[in-house]
Amino acid sequence: MATSPIEERFSTALHHSARTWRLAVDRRLKDLGLSQAGWMTIAVAAKAARSQSEIARHVGVEGATMVAMLDRLAKAGLITRVPSPTDRRVKLVQLTAAGSRLYAQVRREADAVRHQLLAGVDPARLEDAARLLEQLQAAAEAIQ
Repeated sequence: MATSPIEERFSTALHHSARTWRLAVDRRLKDLGLSQAGWMTIAVAAKAARSQSEIARHVGVEGATMVAMLDRLAKAGLITRVPSPTDRRVKLVQLTAAGSRLYAQVRREADAVRHQLLAGVDPARLEDAARLLEQLQAAAEAIQ
């Protein structure tokens, strides 16, 4: 089954847009001394206590890479690992007070980039695009 030109154009635009968006946030956060994986890990951990493997999946890195990242963040005093109340083999990652303060900075800068990038976009088109991307995410997650 051949890919149509619009499907290829769309998938290329999707990949490049996501990468370019992350790089724009990266440039905005460079003074905080965090790598892309670092600020993404902080952002995921800020939303809920999650296991190392869940965070790795959200950030899009291998488990061993995430362990090294979490070790660096723990050494910097930004996260702690606490036992899961439901599975003693699992450690949940939580932000420390310093990590929460850093996340507030990350959030402010990421929000500023988001507002700048979306300033000229019609809200109805933005709603349609969000729905489409959520549909695509669900379909991709369903692929085994």
